Amino acid sequence: MSNEIEIELDDELDLQEPKKYKVFLLNDDYSTMDFVIDVLVKVFRKSVDESSVIMLNIHNHGKEVCGVYTHEIASTKVAQVKTMAREQGFPLKAIMEEE
Repeated sequence: MSNEIEIELDDELDLQEPKKYKVFLLNDDYSTMDFVIDVLVKVFRKSVDESSVIMLNIHNHGKEVCGVYTHEIASTKVAQVKTMAREQGFPLKAIMEEE
């Protein structure tokens, strides 16, 4: 008597890309431009030059995309922005929207 078990596997796996979320920083009248640039460099790993462009877009348009991530990473970035802003006494806010 054999103890072998035969298992059939589907040749086609239905794998889907995870949903992506855009993370935005929102303009406010209190957070300094230098602080916003610092957040972009530290949280979103942007260069200083790229951060300056994004910061000006936030200032001029009210909000700007800082990156596109999976849900878990996007929510972590939003939380990191909130923590940094709170520690520095700024009301800077990040939000995420499904792409």
